[in-house]
Amino acid sequence: MSKEPLPEEAVRADGKPGPVSESPGHEGEVPALTDSTADSDGPVSASDALRSLAAGGEGDAERVEALRAGVIADRIAERLNADASGTRIGTLALFNDTVSFGGGFHTAGGRGPSDPLGTTGWMPLAEDEVTEYTDLYVQPERYDQALDALCERHLLVLTGSPGSGRTAAAVNLLAEALTLNSAAQGGYHRLLDTSSLTSPAWKPPGEGSGCLAVVDGRPPGLSARGLSSVSSKLRAAGSHLVLIGGPELAAIVSGPGGDDLARHELSPVDPLDVVELRVLGHSGDPDRQAELRALLDSSGAAAALRERPLAAHAVRLASVIRADGDLGAAVAALRDPSDQVYTWFRTHHEPEAIAFALAVAVLEDSGYLTVADAAIRLRQALSPEDPAPADVRFRDRMEQDQPWIERVLPGPAEAPGPLRVRYRSALLAQVVLTYAWTTLDGHREAVLQWLRRLLGHSDLEVRAQAAVAGGILARADFHFAVHRFVKSWAGSTSWPVRQAAATAIGVAGSASATADAVWELLHQWARGGHSAYERRLAGTAATTVGGLLGRNAPDRGLDVLRDALDRGDDWGTLTPVARGGLHLIHQGCATEVLAAYLDWSAPQDTSPMVVKTLSAFVFAVGTPYASALPGEAGPAGATDGVPLLLSLLPHHRRALAELWARALARKPVQEAALVALRGWIDTSADSYPEARTSLHTLVLDIGRLPGKHRERLHWWLTKWATDRENPSAYAEYLAHAL
Repeated sequence: MSKEPLPEEAVRADGKPGPVSESPGHEGEVPALTDSTADSDGPVSASDALRSLAAGGEGDAERVEALRAGVIADRIAERLNADASGTRIGTLALFNDTVSFGGGFHTAGGRGPSDPLGTTGWMPLAEDEVTEYTDLYVQPERYDQALDALCERHLLVLTGSPGSGRTAAAVNLLAEALTLNSAAQGGYHRLLDTSSLTSPAWKPPGEGSGCLAVVDGRPPGLSARGLSSVSSKLRAAGSHLVLIGGPELAAIVSGPGGDDLARHELSPVDPLDVVELRVLGHSGDPDRQAELRALLDSSGAAAALRERPLAAHAVRLASVIRADGDLGAAVAALRDPSDQVYTWFRTHHEPEAIAFALAVAVLEDSGYLTVADAAIRLRQALSPEDPAPADVRFRDRMEQDQPWIERVLPGPAEAPGPLRVRYRSALLAQVVLTYAWTTLDGHREAVLQWLRRLLGHSDLEVRAQAAVAGGILARADFHFAVHRFVKSWAGSTSWPVRQAAATAIGVAGSASATADAVWELLHQWARGGHSAYERRLAGTAATTVGGLLGRNAPDRGLDVLRDALDRGDDWGTLTPVARGGLHLIHQGCATEVLAAYLDWSAPQDTSPMVVKTLSAFVFAVGTPYASALPGEAGPAGATDGVPLLLSLLPHHRRALAELWARALARKPVQEAALVALRGWIDTSADSYPEARTSLHTLVLDIGRLPGKHRERLHWWLTKWATDRENPSAYAEYLAHAL
């Protein structure tokens, strides 16, 4: 794929719109702001505006794509709002409470900070600690194979992510191996200084000892050959060592000399099995098992453990159930994303890990390759002086660094597809973005420029998700966001970027904490000045209320549309207002939109507001409905290729008859209205069984209105019926009926 240039207009250091220096773009991006795609400043005169609107029903390919991206973004935002209902996501208050560290992200295995034995490097495990690990332990898959390997080789390399239960597995394996292999019982010990394994003087703490050590990272000097020597010393002493770690340890033992080492990758256990065993013991009572599973489902505990499937969380919930405690509160605490997010960012500072976490948060449930490429670009932006090495492999480190992210492959009944990545909890993505934006002060500029690039991506899903992410960031501090990036996007000369701004504003406005500020800003832009830049802001305000925000509050949205339309002799906002009204109609707000058009055009004179309003109405009745997304069900009564208001005509007879009459009687709207009406008669009349009946009713309703509407309509119907080049048989029928 060819490399594309960066957009010409992006966010300057001061947060205002303006040109930035060009630099190479990336594959997968489209030039969002080049001369070939730049939107014009918009028509100002009435004739230009009406001509542009008459040609704007279909729109160019760029505009259609941007609108599709907006629809996708609305779906994403709607789902996010539903997931976050009842939470404080998007506000700093989420992180202002006391944050507990519940074991979600551990990076070290030791329980004590020092060696109580002084110089030995070993710390004994207390008997109650061993009992805690071994009592009611749920064995993972292939546990017996790991035990056989430990008994035979005396050293077992056990790999798994922190918090996966690897320490519990190690202690249980050691307990069984010592019981089977050792005459002497030297107790259990934890190695505090793993670098001592590389020393020729290293030795076990005593005869018949069970030892464990945690190796996260890559200790200098540790090698497979060195571990083979350690294994020999253990065998001679009748002792056993379980060495636990992550991908670095797995890479070490896969090197030269590692063939003689026993390796085992820890399989996850079902946390529900852990709860069941901890609560019910080994009773095996089917009735009690069913009762417990029902409790876990109804309380949300089962869902919480799917999101945070660590054995430690299962043990904690089991203790609450056994003590007859407040299970609801325990589940709520477990599902609260703030603990996970705060703890993870507290322990991860590497640009690779941060970049991947943010890329998944923005592009959640996207294909792994899409996310990985985006993460690499963000990683380069986070640390430009340290370019990402060519062998960054997010997938290899995902289990170790990102246990809150799951990998998803298509199920047996699904079509084949790529590996996708997403957070285990639906709440996490929003909190990760909010926390990073409000806390990682040194990375804010890089994150913003990265998001801005994603708005020019060739994949509509990526563009939509980036726009939604911008809205999530804006919720944290809307005033800051407006001046930092929202206004720049909204006033861009690129239609796709303005559409992204509308999405971001809509997402921000759907949060109660920022709703009033968002509506105030939209009114301010809609009533703004008449420069090309201010006109684009007004147009973006109209586009915003045509989406999710206006659908949820149509009356407030229509107030913004009126402000954007009622700008005297400035006609530059007619097209975005007409589109905004049409989108509201397509989202089930036809009653409110038609009532507003009746009110705005009530003077029935030649004033600009009346002509603009009737032009917006004609645009709505003349634009065929088209599904924004393939396979998506439209509103009730919608038929592709047929204007939705024709399908809805029986439900809005009086309003539609009055508006049609006003439009047909008022120049310069009359010309476009006649074209739209003949389209209904000649093209749409046979589109569905009830269409002809609806049109017949409409014509009679218009003819009954006071004034010359019947004579005017009859004249045009007769003219179309007798058209020499294209006579209309149905127009003739309607003329006779009239």
